[in-house]
Amino acid sequence: MKNDTNIVINRLKKLAEKPDLLNGTLWKVLLQLSTPIIVANLFQTFYNLADAFWLGKLGRSALAAPTITFNIVFTVIALAGGLGAGGMIVLAQYKGAGNAEKVNETASNSFVLLLIISTTLSIIGYIFAPQVLSLMQTPTDAYQLTLNYMRITFIGIPFVFGFYIYQGLMQGYGDTINPMKISAFTVTLNIILDPILIFGLGPFPKMGVVGAAIATIFSQFISSVIGITQMMSGRYGLKLSFSRFRFNKEIIAAILKVGIPISVSQAGTSLGFTVLMGIVNTFGSGVISAFGIGNRIISLLTTPAMGLAMGTSTVVAQNIGAGRTDRAERSVWVAASMNGVLLFVLTTLLFFFGASVVRFFINDPQVIEIGNSMFKITSYSVLFFSIMIIFNASFRGSGHTMPILIMQLSRLWLLRIPFAWLLAKTMGYGANGIFWAMFISNMVTAFMSFVWFKSGGWKKKIVPTTKESIITEEIQALK
Repeated sequence: MKNDTNIVINRLKKLAEKPDLLNGTLWKVLLQLSTPIIVANLFQTFYNLADAFWLGKLGRSALAAPTITFNIVFTVIALAGGLGAGGMIVLAQYKGAGNAEKVNETASNSFVLLLIISTTLSIIGYIFAPQVLSLMQTPTDAYQLTLNYMRITFIGIPFVFGFYIYQGLMQGYGDTINPMKISAFTVTLNIILDPILIFGLGPFPKMGVVGAAIATIFSQFISSVIGITQMMSGRYGLKLSFSRFRFNKEIIAAILKVGIPISVSQAGTSLGFTVLMGIVNTFGSGVISAFGIGNRIISLLTTPAMGLAMGTSTVVAQNIGAGRTDRAERSVWVAASMNGVLLFVLTTLLFFFGASVVRFFINDPQVIEIGNSMFKITSYSVLFFSIMIIFNASFRGSGHTMPILIMQLSRLWLLRIPFAWLLAKTMGYGANGIFWAMFISNMVTAFMSFVWFKSGGWKKKIVPTTKESIITEEIQALK
């Protein structure tokens, strides 16, 4: 028994060690780096599911509020979030190149830049929330609840970015354990607060949808404070300091070069989902609820791919910074193989048991029928979409993010939205037309990502080359 305990302790200690991204066995490095990201994302996804579960008890209108709000808020987050990703990539390539001074300087520049942008977007979003909901043709029975939920959510946008900046910068440095711990704590706190504030347990009054929003922004505030405090302490590798802060033009230019295409792609994608949500809204609360639950489940299924992609992008970034493009490419293939096996199993289960999944959240026959149809049509396309996510990690990690912009905008604006309108409205397939549009867009862009990845144009670094990385590149060339 004692030996078993020691084995478990040793394994946990090994997991807590920072992985060697430049020399370690790739599948082990990817697991060590990506597992905490996947766990953190699962915690966030479970919160979204718990949110849907509790709000579903209040009825369709309450469940529609976070469904509609998500796309709007994500559009705002995407505008600044892409720049945060740019900071992560620049930092990771400097880390791979062995330039510690630039690593910390990139962290400070990224944080200040993102704080300014996120605060500005938060204010704008709060003010114009009513106009946005009107443009989205939000159903009358869900309008006021959604407005309340959305405005409170916008107040928390700077807190969201406080943690996202911390998470991204630590990931670029190669530390995914500490962000996972903070995420686990604050998401658990959020899940606990949800039923208390929604239904008014103990000394708290019943707040309904507003209670869910308050629970969210309070948890986001806690996570951002803990993360920023860790970076300012310098105990975890990165050192965030503002005493001698100045904007570095070289770093800002690199962040913008990498981040703007990501920002535009994410914002354009989210705006596309907002337009798609407008089409969904025309079919009433039943389709909105099924669509909301379905998207949450799909998010759960793609969580492993998202985590692997984030880990892979860090491996790609550091290895390209060190001049090891061959290892960067191998890491993508290893991640794609790991993800493909897992997602095949998960999407198969969803295909056969989709109705039971929907029934767990809301016992409404119409919603269950629509949700089951959604899963029957879209399930296996999610497998190919998840593989596309892995291939996109190569473009993100290398800093050549224009392919991501083109594919993401094509997926929504050239494929999904036109086909959704054509099939659902013009040809009269109703909600199933929207689901077939999802299938088509996922499959086509997955093929595009594979072709672009194989072209190899993404293998050039974006940060200045150091003497150490020049030597590494020469050794790799001789091999």
